[in-house]
Amino acid sequence: MNESSNSLAVALFSEILTADQLVRNRLTRVLPKGMEISHFSVLNHLARANDERSPAQLAKSFHVTRGAMTNTLSKLEWAGYIHIRPDWDDARRKMIAISPAGRRARDAAIDAMSPMINELVAELGDDKVRAALPILRELRIKLEADD
Repeated sequence: MNESSNSLAVALFSEILTADQLVRNRLTRVLPKGMEISHFSVLNHLARANDERSPAQLAKSFHVTRGAMTNTLSKLEWAGYIHIRPDWDDARRKMIAISPAGRRARDAAIDAMSPMINELVAELGDDKVRAALPILRELRIKLEADD
């Protein structure tokens, strides 16, 4: 890799990391009290999947350790946002489902985030966002494949 390519790569990842940090800060401020981004992410995943997942499946989906996922799931269970039950086929495993309260919390989070996200997209313009999505998606897919 030549110096120009190296500078380009560093600039790309610097922008992604900085944007990630800024978005996380903004989201944290608008999420309902007590909800963390990781909580919303798991609730959103479960709501969209509309099916149960094991803690191992969730950890793999979010590219985190099982311990980190267990911590998040414990907090969500304590809040009443998920149901954890034994796997009927393998008693050593557990299965996770979103509860009605979890769906309401996820919906409230989306309602709270939507104005901020919509404002950012409006400021950038639909065309720029549409143009950026395939590149970001390809980058994500490449990073997942290398994981």
